[in-house]
Amino acid sequence: MTDPHAHKRGIRQAFDRAATTYDAAAVVQREICDHLLALARRHPPPAKVARLLDAGCGTGTGALAVTEWLAPGLTLALDFAPGMLTRHAAPGHALTVCGDLEALPLADGSIDAVWSSLAVQWCNPARALHEMARVLRPGGVAWVATLGPATLWELREAFRGIDDAEHVIGFHSADTWRQCALQAGFQIGAVEQPVTAATADSLRRLLRDIKAIGAHQVGSGRRRTPLGKAAWRTLEQTYERHRRADGLLPATYDVILLALTRSA
Repeated sequence: MTDPHAHKRGIRQAFDRAATTYDAAAVVQREICDHLLALARRHPPPAKVARLLDAGCGTGTGALAVTEWLAPGLTLALDFAPGMLTRHAAPGHALTVCGDLEALPLADGSIDAVWSSLAVQWCNPARALHEMARVLRPGGVAWVATLGPATLWELREAFRGIDDAEHVIGFHSADTWRQCALQAGFQIGAVEQPVTAATADSLRRLLRDIKAIGAHQVGSGRRRTPLGKAAWRTLEQTYERHRRADGLLPATYDVILLALTRSA
């Protein structure tokens, strides 16, 4: 059985280590933020946003466009990894907070809007959405981007020929997020599922980019020793079947976007 405390320590350590390399490698992450911003504009807040929570802010670059659009009086930039907060993109325009998305250190009803891009996939969906609903005022909105179970399916498939370790974490489905949102007291304005992919000219480069954003080795049951040369060759050969017509290897991101409103 997975130790939840060890799991969280692993997540924090992975993203602390990735803080200096995240922005340079986060091409897909920026694309997903663009999708989430477009969704937010289609489902805008009903009134002026005085307090915005950037939940799982990372280095802060993902929320720059939404803060420019909303111009909140205060942005609370919250992340679980202190290393990310030390590199926050706009320290003069946001209050940084080190905290857990499953136990937000904020008062009930104190937030007008929540922006959360690619953070809650590391959480228990019910707990994370309950906390967002708790800190939002009635009528407040949340825009959330997370990842679904088909994320990195090519890598999962390729590793099946190598060993039985869990190299790719299993993310929750859109149906799970819908159900948990309703149980938390949200009205669902929209659920969208765009699919995108990271690309690279080699598997080694693709894995290096995934490591650079911190999204590696946070699942349970992962391999504890490096791959040998023969296993690595097998992995590369298996992954080659996914090479695209443009010559690049893809790593699919199964994106789930949610537009939510806190019920009165």
